[in-house]
Amino acid sequence: MPTLRSARKAALLPVCLAASFAGSPLMAQEQTDAQPQGAAAEPVELQSVEITASADASADGLTQPYAGEQVARGGRVGILGNRDYMETPFTSTSYTSQLIQDQQARSVSDIVQNDPSVRVARGFGNMQELYVVRGFPLYSDDISYNGLYGLLPRQYVAAEFIERAEVFRGASAFLNGAAPGGTGLGGAINLLPKRAPNEPLTRMTVGSSSGGQDMVAADLGRRFGEGDQFGVRLNAAKRAGETGVEDENQTLDMFVLGLDYQGDRLRLSADIGHQYHFIDEPRPSVTPNGGLPSAPDADDNFAQSWTYSKEKQTFGTFRAEYDFAETVTGWLAAGVREGEEQNRLANPRSTAAGVTSSTRFDNYREDSVFTSEVGLRARLQTGPVSHQLVTSAAIYDSEEKNANQFYNAVVGDLYQPFDVALPTTVTYDGGDLSNPYVTERIHTKSVAVADTLGFMEDRLLVTLGARWQGIEAKNYSSQTGDRTGRYDDHEITPVAGVVYRLTDEVSIYANYIEGLTKGDTASAMSGGLPVLNAGTALAPYVAKQTEVGLKYDGGYLGGSIAVFSTERPFGIVENQVFREGGEQRNRGIELSLFGEPAYGVRLLGGVTLLDAEQTKTSDGINDGNDAIGVPKVQANVGGEWDVPGLNGLTLTSLVVHTGKQYASASNDLRLPSWTRVDLGARYRMTIEDRDVTLRAGLDNATGRDYWASAGGYPGSNYLVLGAPRTLSVSATVDF
Repeated sequence: MPTLRSARKAALLPVCLAASFAGSPLMAQEQTDAQPQGAAAEPVELQSVEITASADASADGLTQPYAGEQVARGGRVGILGNRDYMETPFTSTSYTSQLIQDQQARSVSDIVQNDPSVRVARGFGNMQELYVVRGFPLYSDDISYNGLYGLLPRQYVAAEFIERAEVFRGASAFLNGAAPGGTGLGGAINLLPKRAPNEPLTRMTVGSSSGGQDMVAADLGRRFGEGDQFGVRLNAAKRAGETGVEDENQTLDMFVLGLDYQGDRLRLSADIGHQYHFIDEPRPSVTPNGGLPSAPDADDNFAQSWTYSKEKQTFGTFRAEYDFAETVTGWLAAGVREGEEQNRLANPRSTAAGVTSSTRFDNYREDSVFTSEVGLRARLQTGPVSHQLVTSAAIYDSEEKNANQFYNAVVGDLYQPFDVALPTTVTYDGGDLSNPYVTERIHTKSVAVADTLGFMEDRLLVTLGARWQGIEAKNYSSQTGDRTGRYDDHEITPVAGVVYRLTDEVSIYANYIEGLTKGDTASAMSGGLPVLNAGTALAPYVAKQTEVGLKYDGGYLGGSIAVFSTERPFGIVENQVFREGGEQRNRGIELSLFGEPAYGVRLLGGVTLLDAEQTKTSDGINDGNDAIGVPKVQANVGGEWDVPGLNGLTLTSLVVHTGKQYASASNDLRLPSWTRVDLGARYRMTIEDRDVTLRAGLDNATGRDYWASAGGYPGSNYLVLGAPRTLSVSATVDF
């Protein structure tokens, strides 16, 4: 087995080779321009740039946009590849670059807020974006980039990296493999990179938002060579200034270079990206302490002036696809990431009256990741039955260096915050911040195989498959570097799905699929008592999901309804012994709608009803209670209206409703429901033969003060305050 260092060097070689395509005498291919699918019967005033070059080096390229062009007709379904949404036994939504641009999205959270099955929370103790899908957490470092885990920046992913954001609802261990961070039981997010469009692209965007934060972004794309087989796409952006939260300053620098080659039988793509993200005085999360404090003013900042969060991330990826025959295609993908994070935080614990106690926490972390996948797809016919066969093998290796220190606590007030002197008395020394030890190494490997059988001229599709997944984790002391534990286990996760096309407009489907995460390791203490088997690691947790649903495609309006149940095990402590035995069961109903039901009117939204019950807990104390941070109702309604008689003017709105949710496992602390209204407008025009788009958005237009989420990290109940009323304006020019 090669070392992680040598593997990273090996992975960089094809990336460098891809960068030299411009001088390679490879075979040219005439590229076809697939026309986008949409509802409008009349030509729009400005011709939008449609990217048809593949984002994943596949022959088919991106799935076409649905009517309204806010979502696509389908997307990647793990190793099964790109599929039309009507032909899969699962539910997912692929949000397009058009929606990302028009909503002035800054990060992944701004994009997935459109999804009624997703709510945004925050990682434990830091500024990490975290996504709750079907009531289960998904860490930002467990989202994938072009199908590979671990490559994107951990804390925050700028929207400028993203061509499309694909939200897959439900467990996905067979389709994607187990997420290395141990989440993703309720769903997955895959981000697609940008590729050069068929027409030359030179686009500049400038903007500003409340508080004085300014931004500038450049997007350049070119195709060249005989038949335009080579493509180059460069995106770069900078944001700096105070956010809508008082005294909170944010700086972001990013760039990503995307390369691709489209040949007769060979297709290649590569990406090299970097992101620097710094937040000064980041508003922290709040942990209830003996009561639930009411939400402060949304623009208040109760951070200490000496706190900050900083990260630098650099990554590279490479993907190749080759047609061995007309019906047999193989692929190879690999990627690396090097990351560095530094934090000084003070997250308060607050009484119901707003009296806080905060402990200074300093942290330094380095990450090294290598991941790769190889696979083969084939199509064949056996009598009246068609087959779409797929097999793949994947590995993931990561190394984390970490050191942290705790200092004495300071008091404060949530509603009348004031600065205190920087604490200097160390209460816990968790290693050298300037030279941290390796604290964790994770190695996963898997092999998967599946067949999608088509009956009745493919009106009935049945998918059967299984993935063997091995998970190995080694833990080390941050103080000495000595190994403190080792975890090595494996599991087989099957999948069975069926979809039947009742009519051209209606499909029904059902699936059984499992989620997989590494088992928990017993801590030294629990409930103030020592755990007798501290350090014991449990076997991998298998979450079991069943789902049935119906999908509709009316050409101009599409949607789906799904009923699902997912059972997630977890470790518990009974009689001072840590063992498997806990369980949370999430049941729900999802309804989603999208499209352009009338010319110039676009609709995107839905509703999710959730029942997240703690079915098995330690000593049965919380059996039957609701899980922390899972509202019973989540609803989104987004609309756009092209104003008649004012050619180029569009008015937009988004209403997000989140029901009541508990902030304690005992259900004695409950957050009130909240509804947020976002309003916007854009105007497209031509100035001196240049396409210009002006955009304005007012988020939280009513100025609602609310706790947006509770928890996020399993077992924790910290609160995150919703963003204040924020005005954002921008201008985009295509040269």
